[in-house]
Amino acid sequence: MPKMKTHRGAAKRLDTTGTGKVSRKKAFHHHKAACKGPKRNRQLRGRTLVSEAEQRRIASLIPYM
Repeated sequence: MPKMKTHRGAAKRLDTTGTGKVSRKKAFHHHKAACKGPKRNRQLRGRTLVSEAEQRRIASLIPYM
């Protein structure tokens, strides 16, 4: 049985936490950031977890993560 290929676009954008959950960056942070409030820009910094439904879908894109 051949090895499954990893979806390279997903692998570059997603990481796995120590407990096996998938984390992602938040959207809308850089483009037109000047007209967004400072609190909103602070909250868009950092990473967040992917929802459970999306994690199951991502597991097929990144099988060896």
